[in-house]
Amino acid sequence: MRPVTTVLLTTLTLSACADNAATLAPKSNDAITASEITDGLHHPWALAFVSGSEWLITERRGTLQRLIDGDLQDTPVSGVPTVVASGQGGLLDMATHPDFASNQRLYLSYAKPCEDGGGTTAVGYGIYKDGTLDAFRDVYVAEKACTNTAKHFGGRILFDNEGYLFLTIGDRGQRDRAQDTSDPAGSVLRLHDDGRIPADNPLAGQAGKATEIWSWGHRNPQGLALHPQTGKPWLNEHGPRGGDEINAPEPGINYGWPVITYGREYYGPSIGNTEKKGYAQPLLHWTPSIAPSGMAFITSNRYPDWQGDVVNGALKLAHLNKVTFDGTTPTREVRLLQDRNERIRDVRQGPDGYLYLLTDSNNGKLLRLEPAE
Repeated sequence: MRPVTTVLLTTLTLSACADNAATLAPKSNDAITASEITDGLHHPWALAFVSGSEWLITERRGTLQRLIDGDLQDTPVSGVPTVVASGQGGLLDMATHPDFASNQRLYLSYAKPCEDGGGTTAVGYGIYKDGTLDAFRDVYVAEKACTNTAKHFGGRILFDNEGYLFLTIGDRGQRDRAQDTSDPAGSVLRLHDDGRIPADNPLAGQAGKATEIWSWGHRNPQGLALHPQTGKPWLNEHGPRGGDEINAPEPGINYGWPVITYGREYYGPSIGNTEKKGYAQPLLHWTPSIAPSGMAFITSNRYPDWQGDVVNGALKLAHLNKVTFDGTTPTREVRLLQDRNERIRDVRQGPDGYLYLLTDSNNGKLLRLEPAE
């Protein structure tokens, strides 16, 4: 077990306007503790709990690490697919099948090499047991999203309560693709667990459309979590210079990028309007950018005052972001772990009820968040 550090959290109130713009004002401080479970991880991306004692961690370079009772094992998991470990690409997210206890299916999303070079977002599964991933097979490859750019793979995956598999794909750094519904780039996808496209998807039966699409107009969603009351997915996504968002993606809805955005070009000017008929507003947006990644809802009684809050990793502003919602209206924001100044890539609630975080660096850490005594 690594040392325990006590850190401060900053509480801010959200004054929500009609367009969901938020004004942040410091309100109070409190204390929590962050325990380092392990370090020595190379740009970790995702955490999964395959049992109470065995946990797995993806590293972007293409390795899948094992922890047994909190100890990082010497040998990575075998059988992982070949990835394009370039730029933002590599081995990305991970999820166990809802029937994992009986079928042992472990799903991985990753940047898959394309035949003509470059890469694209793909998801597949293998049968996991005792450090080996057998018979890995792709269930979905975003063939039309192949490009030589190494940006905006998205890559978060999630099973909902009905067993559907959701996958996010970024705009691949080519923004107009997010408005093209014949192209899966810049979209949230909904699939069966074997990659088949559900017959009730919103674009089903429409000629020339990518019928795997659930919603579109997304820039680069890197957080995805299931709302504990509604059972529907929520996501966070990167804006450019500002305009990071939280959305609750509904079927057939256009979330606007790049037609509407609260972000600006990196060199200064505005990109488009902040609102326009026919395009959905975000539930919340951050300007300046926090660069959100990793997302979880708190349901554990380890944090009785935080029940129902949503937590998001922040890469750029290097903290754990916690937001309280009243339905779909944000009411309060808390920025935790700012004193650590570490990029937080993933957030998961563990089987013991504690929140676990992965920090993104070439010496990444697994942290456990605990209320102060």
